[in-house]
Amino acid sequence: MYQKLVVLAIAASLTGCMRREAYQRPAPPIPNAWPESAAGEAGDPDAPQAANLEWKEFFTDPRLQSVIEMALRNNRDLRAAALNVERVYSMYRIQRARQYPTVDLAAGGEVYRLPEKMSSGGEAELVGQMTTGLTSTAWEIDLFGRIRNLKTAALEQYLATEHARSAAQISLVAAVANTYLALAADRESLRLAEETYKTQQALYELIRHTREAGMASDLEVRQAQSQVEAARVDIARYSGQVALGENALNLLVGAPVPRDLLPEDLETDHPLRDLNPGVPSEVLLRRPDILAAEHQLKAAYANIGAARAAFFPRIALTTGAGFVSSDLADLFRIGTRTWNFAPNLLAPIFDAGSRKASLKVAQVERDLAVAEYEKAIQTAFREVSDSLTLRTKLLEQQRAQQDLVSTLEETYRLSEARYKAGIDSYLSVLVAQRSLYSARQVLVSLRLARLGNLVTLYKVLGGGA
Repeated sequence: MYQKLVVLAIAASLTGCMRREAYQRPAPPIPNAWPESAAGEAGDPDAPQAANLEWKEFFTDPRLQSVIEMALRNNRDLRAAALNVERVYSMYRIQRARQYPTVDLAAGGEVYRLPEKMSSGGEAELVGQMTTGLTSTAWEIDLFGRIRNLKTAALEQYLATEHARSAAQISLVAAVANTYLALAADRESLRLAEETYKTQQALYELIRHTREAGMASDLEVRQAQSQVEAARVDIARYSGQVALGENALNLLVGAPVPRDLLPEDLETDHPLRDLNPGVPSEVLLRRPDILAAEHQLKAAYANIGAARAAFFPRIALTTGAGFVSSDLADLFRIGTRTWNFAPNLLAPIFDAGSRKASLKVAQVERDLAVAEYEKAIQTAFREVSDSLTLRTKLLEQQRAQQDLVSTLEETYRLSEARYKAGIDSYLSVLVAQRSLYSARQVLVSLRLARLGNLVTLYKVLGGGA
């Protein structure tokens, strides 16, 4: 009894000497508010935060929703991320199971020949022994938390991969949406080029007939023809971009997208919800990539605990209970029961500094994890700030460009009317048409940029997590 008390006292004292590495979340190294340059036109103050908005609530176009659903089912990168989660979870289960003893059913037998000189009867004998029972081999008693810390580290690694999968899903949804919108913009640009070609072709025919009547110059005919050829060049260019956009969308989705799900143009309704950016220190800490970094940090803290526990003795138990007999027929009879109990103590004495080095490695990895966590927060802060700044500026540009297009449409109408009335030359019509066509293409680009900015803002604010 005295010996047991001594052992318990020693174990308790060692446990008390062991310092536990308590996790502390680092303070976010960012301001408490978004930059003034990102304030601008804040939008609806009652708008939801991105993290509270499912992607189907943000992307309301039914065709785009169908394309995103296809991507979530078929995309290989997302599938790999999901499989990695399963792998890490299985590793966690393995580590968790080491907290508990393993129990196995064992059965065996042994037969050997006893020589004449060793036999009590003076003749050679066959001696046998049969055993069966339950055994538990080398179960470590986790007095100092080594296994518990390793289990915690494995759990945090699993949680990190789960959040990494969520981050991959958000990135995929945003990539599909941006590619879909870019394809819509290319299709609209192609439509504008085709409309311009038809208009220029009609004007060219008009001027050519006017030249045959002696009322137009060769220069005007060539100018009209050059516009027709320029429109043909744009049609070929935008047709190529549309084909490349479809290929990119098919790759992201992981399967050919049906033709009826492809976008027509950006003029078709593509509504996106307004978003409330919230407070940086609250919003950013909900992002899946930052949550993943924090779980990696927690795992690093747990590894320090495991490394410290390696300085203390390890106690393992091997035990079993069953039956033993020299004859199989008598194996389970009264009097054949047996048991064994074999404790083992392994106390570190000399390892040439290996344990100290392992502890130092764990501490350095913790410091690296802190740096990565803080960097992730700072990167996220910049991403949101940039997106908020662009949201305001792009909206202003789009409004101004729309006003410019409206003005140029009227200018082109008046120029064409004056040319047909014989007041102005074809050059004024040519200049007005070129200006209008360029302004419309710029407007398409700005609408695409603004919609893409909203998609990016939804992503960087942790939408769909």
